[in-house]
Amino acid sequence: MIRAQPVKGMNDLLPDTVRVWRRVETLVRDVVESYGYEEIRLPLLEFTELFRRSIGEVTDIVEKEMYTFEDRNGESLTLRPEATAGIVRAGITHGLFHNQRRKLWTAGPMFRYERPQKGRYRQFHQIDVEALGYAGPAIDAEMIIMCARMWQALGLERIALDLNSLGGAETRRAYRATLVEYFEDSRSRLDEDSLRRLTQNPLRILDSKNPEMQPLIEQAPVMLDYLDAESAEHFGRLRELLDAAGVAYRVNPRLVRGLDYYNRTVFEWHTDALGAQGAVCSGGRYDGLVELLGGRPTPAIGWAMGVERLVALFELCGGEAPTRVPDVFIVAVGERAEAQALELAETLRDGSLAVESNLEGGSFKAQLRRADKSGARFALILGEDEVTSGQVGLKPLRTAEEQVSVPLGAVRDALVARLGQG
Repeated sequence: MIRAQPVKGMNDLLPDTVRVWRRVETLVRDVVESYGYEEIRLPLLEFTELFRRSIGEVTDIVEKEMYTFEDRNGESLTLRPEATAGIVRAGITHGLFHNQRRKLWTAGPMFRYERPQKGRYRQFHQIDVEALGYAGPAIDAEMIIMCARMWQALGLERIALDLNSLGGAETRRAYRATLVEYFEDSRSRLDEDSLRRLTQNPLRILDSKNPEMQPLIEQAPVMLDYLDAESAEHFGRLRELLDAAGVAYRVNPRLVRGLDYYNRTVFEWHTDALGAQGAVCSGGRYDGLVELLGGRPTPAIGWAMGVERLVALFELCGGEAPTRVPDVFIVAVGERAEAQALELAETLRDGSLAVESNLEGGSFKAQLRRADKSGARFALILGEDEVTSGQVGLKPLRTAEEQVSVPLGAVRDALVARLGQG
């Protein structure tokens, strides 16, 4: 017997929920595209090596969370756990970055094998925005300002920005050596994951979610103290631009992000309104990723936004989707009337009206009840007499006005005139 339930951590979105999602996604898309970003659509599956090289071997995503399998040709494939690597791969594949600047966005499901909980699922959805070919801090500022505009458009409150810089290669080398020395001195206090990361990627220790590790992490050296001159100048200018734009932020030296490809600017928008899953939008620079994956050196920055959490915060802040109801419901009694009703419905839809037709038979009274329940403002009534006379009954459903007869050819104009009055 087939189990009538979804896979654990993967959720059905029912029509009422989808209506809210579409509202949120539309508002976000409109803001993003107003900044000149173009949509790109990517495969759900990529070769596994793409994520191993881009995200990093010593990350929870690659080590524990990816849905990876061999296909019938023996190729190792992975359901995408994030979108940035796919966008970079597509850009290299199609030559999008050669002597060009690109602003791209995409949206859709991602997959990670995590412990399902509110706001964290195994199939989750992201909106991902990337700018490639821009080296200076102005694009960093614009991306963050764009997010602030989105929160305003969505009516979101209780959302704050953390900001940090991871520097460049010089910064990482100096900081890595200092960090290894610090954690080696406290080796007995490290958990199993941190011990493994100590020799492979010590920065990942700062991203530990183990509460017992937090006191040790809080006392660790701060990367901002080791920034190379260019990274420090970049970060300082970014802060000046955000200050000038009136965007509030907190410099958080412990913000390192969970993916290896980040450098220099990293940021995270978070809220205290959703409990433990407070990160709403996260991103940063990844200036070396295009070259790492086989392309030419290309500066880049991007962010990803979790739609589930964004929708939850939108609703918490009083956001809702407008209810979609038909303009008119067609009541048809009799075989000739049913045929006429289908033709009339298509004519009205050609005129951009939203039309629902009775398609299940029933008495005149039963169909009127369905018309009222649909939320339509008007019912069009067709029976054998109306078909014979070439007339249609037009009945207001939300006012006390009387029903009138309208020639079949004049129905659309009569409806448009009455709908325009409301």
